[in-house]
Amino acid sequence: METILKILQDLHPDVDFETCETLIDGGILDSFDIITIISEIDSELDVAIPAEDIIPDNFNSAEKLYDLIERLSDED
Repeated sequence: METILKILQDLHPDVDFETCETLIDGGILDSFDIITIISEIDSELDVAIPAEDIIPDNFNSAEKLYDLIERLSDED
């Protein structure tokens, strides 16, 4: 979770990612941010996020993103 929070904080240092649950719905993250996040997760955590998992619900909070990464890691 620490790595995910760092990736998110690097993009938007002014957002409290530990409590925010509307990153997509609230317009905090845009499509360029999502691409950056996916790339960083692949690079730093060696987890590839498939296209079918790139949906707003999976990126609306750091916790949801963490759950996605955990699920994908378990599938390997």
